[in-house]
Amino acid sequence: MARGVVCFGELLLRFTAPESERLMQSPAFDVHHGGAEANVAVSLARFGHKARMVSALPDNALGASMLSALKGQGVDVSAVLNAPGRMGLYFLETGAVRRPSRIVYDRAGSVFVETAASQYDWPALLDGSEWLHLSGITPAVGPEPARAALLAVKAAKAVDVRVSFDGNYRQALWEAWGGDGPATICEILESVDTAFINERDIALLLGSAPEPRAVAVERAFAAFTNLQRIAATRREQSSVADQVLSGDLFTREGHWASRRHTLTSVVDRVGGGDAFAAGLLHGLIAGYSPQHTVEFAMAASAIKHSIPGDWNLTNLAEVEDTVSETGLDIRR
Repeated sequence: MARGVVCFGELLLRFTAPESERLMQSPAFDVHHGGAEANVAVSLARFGHKARMVSALPDNALGASMLSALKGQGVDVSAVLNAPGRMGLYFLETGAVRRPSRIVYDRAGSVFVETAASQYDWPALLDGSEWLHLSGITPAVGPEPARAALLAVKAAKAVDVRVSFDGNYRQALWEAWGGDGPATICEILESVDTAFINERDIALLLGSAPEPRAVAVERAFAAFTNLQRIAATRREQSSVADQVLSGDLFTREGHWASRRHTLTSVVDRVGGGDAFAAGLLHGLIAGYSPQHTVEFAMAASAIKHSIPGDWNLTNLAEVEDTVSETGLDIRR
């Protein structure tokens, strides 16, 4: 039986103002399930992989709705803890023209944030898995999740489970509890096999001046000896709805770049980075060539920009159609 991927992070409800309204312009919201690691788990499950979510949810109707939604996408939720408390939320104001989108978090004191790191039995949770995936948001939300993240990656390294880490640096979240974000993330990266970070992340973490991406990547490889791959996207924007996306995959042996995807009338870019991460993990697990891996990852991200909500509700055939540029005819 194929080994799976464990995803660790907070599960959130997302409240989006309708159309391109400002927050609270009218008393209505569209509600979606989300969370960076859950976005990756859903994509991987839809690509045919065993994906297990590790998290903690309130033992109420909101937590139950999240579990039901994840199970409906094929994600294993048997390792999600339940306890009294509140659900993490975030509110999205979708931008338009030259006005950027904005997010307001409401996740302080959530069940996930308050769950003690000792509640996660990582040797058992990682048993039978090939990969552990988490993001920089997980340790940023509080001291217990930060401890849990460090324990998770160290446990994974000890049993030869490869670690995938998406930088996702959120300074405001670190500042809210006085955490040392760069130091914690650097400690995590010592156990990471594949990192989704760019030149800005690397400069922040290593305290260096901004450098071209290829130069920054070489610096990161030198600093983190366990690291085997670094992947990152590029985004050019002429307006909120008109963007050009491409991606890079670096290893210690070479560099591969995807083709550019010109997107007009973008529907929803939230989760686009998670779609890229899931696509790249799929390529690695499936044994694709480095070039096809980065093309698949970028195509998955491009598709996500057409789908409302956090989750990339696509499949392998649609992504491969996008890779080959043959996917625009009506499917009957």
